[in-house]
Amino acid sequence: MQDIQDWSEEDQTDEKQKAVQKSTWVSVAANLGLTTTQVAVGLVAGSQGLVADGIHSLSDLLADFVVLLAARHSSKEADDDHHYGHYRYENAASLVLGLLLLAVAVGMVWSAVSKLHATETIVAVKPIALWVALGALVTKETLFRYMLAVAQKVKSSMLVANAWHARSDAASSLVVAIGIGGNLLGLPLLDPVAALVVGLMVGKMGWSFSWDAIHDLTDRSATEEETENIRQEILATPGILGVHDLRTRKTGDLLLVDAHLEVDGQLSVQEGHDIALEARRRVLEKHPVLNMMTHVDPV
Repeated sequence: MQDIQDWSEEDQTDEKQKAVQKSTWVSVAANLGLTTTQVAVGLVAGSQGLVADGIHSLSDLLADFVVLLAARHSSKEADDDHHYGHYRYENAASLVLGLLLLAVAVGMVWSAVSKLHATETIVAVKPIALWVALGALVTKETLFRYMLAVAQKVKSSMLVANAWHARSDAASSLVVAIGIGGNLLGLPLLDPVAALVVGLMVGKMGWSFSWDAIHDLTDRSATEEETENIRQEILATPGILGVHDLRTRKTGDLLLVDAHLEVDGQLSVQEGHDIALEARRRVLEKHPVLNMMTHVDPV
């Protein structure tokens, strides 16, 4: 039974890694094309908003490579220096993604504000910029839906973060398209305003990813619902009379669990041990738990 369980976990990890790599390479190809097109057309058409959106796509391209690197390292097995494996590479990658977004946001906001302070430098945008912005919107929204579907299938928080990164791009492209449209209609200020809004949106997303990743890297516990589900799973094990000091902490997309299990004090050491093993097996089988350390308390 143990061999079958180990094989299943290894197989699922391999499937997850392949799915993450495939979807991320699709994102690399899309963002490479978008970056080149948006920046080039933005410069030719005189659209600061489109250039800003192109830089945003460039940050996505860099983020994709961070995800690929993290996926490769997080799948490594436990070793002498990492007894619980390398799953927290995923949390570290999410932190890098967040900080990267924050850095990009600061640059975009600074550039937009500078432009708004020198309105005489704002030029009329060429119509081709609008078509490129709309094309980028469709591409990014499609990429978001694809990546999110894969992320939910393999249960990867890192890939979820990267998918929502793509959704933030879609939203930014919509704002840029509106700004370019306004410029074409005789409202030149709307283009740098669009760039400013995009920068603020990117900054908010970067802060969210960074804050969550910092919590996960500092042993954030499972949600109350997840913890209660694990507690009930333990209590449903035959021979378990109670459970206390149940503690959890995140490592990648999985949890590490510590629990004190209460069993009949009249049982033998072997019987108490077998009950604890069964409780551990149930939790690992039905919940996203990497390992559960148990302590048997006679009552």
